[in-house]
Amino acid sequence: MHILKTRITELFGIDHPIIQGGMIWCAGWELATAVSNAGGLGLIGAGSMRADTLKIHIDKARKATTKPFGVNIPLIYPHADDIIDLVIREQIGIVFTSAGNPKKWTARLKSEGMTVAHVVSSTAFARKCEEAGVDAVVAEGFEAGGHNGIDETTTLALIPEVRKAISLPLIAAGGIGSGEAIVAALALGADGVQLGSRFAASEESSAHINFKNAILKAGEGDTKLMMKELIPVRLLKNPFFWTVDTAEKEGATPEDLSDILGRGRARIGMFEGQLDEGELEIGQISSAIRKIQTVSEIFSELQNEIHSAHLRMADLYKHE
Repeated sequence: MHILKTRITELFGIDHPIIQGGMIWCAGWELATAVSNAGGLGLIGAGSMRADTLKIHIDKARKATTKPFGVNIPLIYPHADDIIDLVIREQIGIVFTSAGNPKKWTARLKSEGMTVAHVVSSTAFARKCEEAGVDAVVAEGFEAGGHNGIDETTTLALIPEVRKAISLPLIAAGGIGSGEAIVAALALGADGVQLGSRFAASEESSAHINFKNAILKAGEGDTKLMMKELIPVRLLKNPFFWTVDTAEKEGATPEDLSDILGRGRARIGMFEGQLDEGELEIGQISSAIRKIQTVSEIFSELQNEIHSAHLRMADLYKHE
């Protein structure tokens, strides 16, 4: 197997510079440990968990792997403080934060000996991460699923600019689902990549099989960034999507959108499999995912694609 050594593999003590996104309702202990056991960095997605549920996932993860794994914490959720307290008590070595100000928790987490990464969607926020003292930055392009930045900056445009703006280890995210895309991200200046949608459709993902099958059926253009006036989120087109789309075209206010969203909308769609009424968060790369695979199979395929991409580039140079 071909191994890529970067600042990200060194920072997290992993074999491959591949991070699994901490996707709500998809990234439980089983997915996180499968990714870690394959040589990447698995993340338990705490955004869909209360502290007591996260504790169960952490305990199971520690029994399932001896490799590094972490917890992803979206700071926007009301129970984020409880989650922070738990990861400190549990002495989780790696924490990824997102959807909030990195200055709020980074100093405390690092004082507890943790390695901290923060997810951003712009160069300006990447600079704020460096000022806050994080250890790595995830720069996520507009193609990504789930909660996203309001500016429609693609990964291809974002990564080179963030690379010039900060000196920290950089992880590229958004629209990355193949070995070729990993090579491209590294060529743009990233030290590693974060994959979400590809792992959401894996065997070990905790997503409902109905949602996984919906991902496999997605075509080009079947996702769109919605609810920019509330919380931008990329959704798969379904009846709920079209309800939101109609409301936005009719001038819905943030309060109107909040009423439409209600409570537990992502849970019933992604975890319970109610595809008509649920909020289905997934990235643009879903149109390229055509089969449910184990994490081990995904890593094997990615490694083969990385090797093939390197050979193609080497062949191009031979013909100069």
